[in-house]
Formats: sequence, structure tokens, C-alpha cells
Amino acid sequence: MDKLNALVQKAQHSKFYLWMLNFVLLRTVPFNNPHKIKIQTIADDGITMFAANTKNNRNHIKGIHACLLATLCEYVTGLSLLTHLSPKEYRIILKNINMTYHYQAKTDVFVKFKISSEEKQNIIRSLQSQEALFKEFSVDVYDSAKNHICTGLINWQIKAWKNVKTQLN
Repeated sequence: MDKLNALVQKAQHSKFYLWMLNFVLLRTVPFNNPHKIKIQTIADDGITMFAANTKNNRNHIKGIHACLLATLCEYVTGLSLLTHLSPKEYRIILKNINMTYHYQAKTDVFVKFKISSEEKQNIIRSLQSQEALFKEFSVDVYDSAKNHICTGLINWQIKAWKNVKTQLN
């Protein structure tokens, strides 16, 4: 994960490293490979991702598939959390996703997700007094015409690795 975070840092300021980051992520997250979800921009406080309106991403009525939109919301929030919280110290795991669809996507879609440094500090502070934290993030997806396609409520469990139990007692 240190290599991933180093690559993310370099990708903030370099098109080459952004291309390399997308290349690596498409191969290390095989589920997302057919969908070609790509990071467009990375800033200190957030990430913008993109999914094209391609055959692999369409449903039976030629719109962007609802599951792809949910995956896009999960991906952008999870990757943002991984870049702001040390994966060596904290484990993040998806608890649930709640999607509300507003408009049928017939073109490429974009999602931008930001975590403020204050929000990051609140998460870390909360984990000092709690074993686990459930944190819900709201994410809006738009199409290339700036139509509001959907809103995802993505709930993550964040826990220090020292508190993770991997075996049943």
C-alpha cells in the first residue's frame, strides 16, 4: 500500500503517473477491469473518476448500468479513504451501499469525492476512543451533460488493525 500511496502522490502532478496509476488499478482490481473505470484527477482533498458509456457498461435499455454506478461510488470513496488513512494502521470494509437514481445515464459518467482534512482528523480522533467507526459518505454522479444521475450513500466500517478479529472465538 505504500507503493500505491506513493503512486497516488505522484499522479497528482503528472499525467504519466496518473496513466500508470490507472494501469495498475485496472490490473490489481480485476472486477473493475472490463468497466475501465479511470481516475481523471487527484487533489489533496479528493478524487474524480470516470466511466465511459461503452457496451460493457450498459444495461438492456442502453443506459449506464445501475451496478456500475454503485461500483463507481464505492470505488471513489474507498480509494479516497485509502489515500487519507494509512492502510497499515486501519482496515476499511464496505458495510452497505444505498443508491438513489435520478436520471438515466446515456453518456459518460463522472464522480468527484472529497474528504476534508477536518473530516479525516475527526475519523482518526473517533478511532482513538472507539474500536470501530461506521462512516457514511454521500457521492453524486453526473453525466457529461451535467445531469445528476444518482446519489450513493456509501457506509464504510473503519477499524484499527489491532482491533480486527479474524477468527471466531
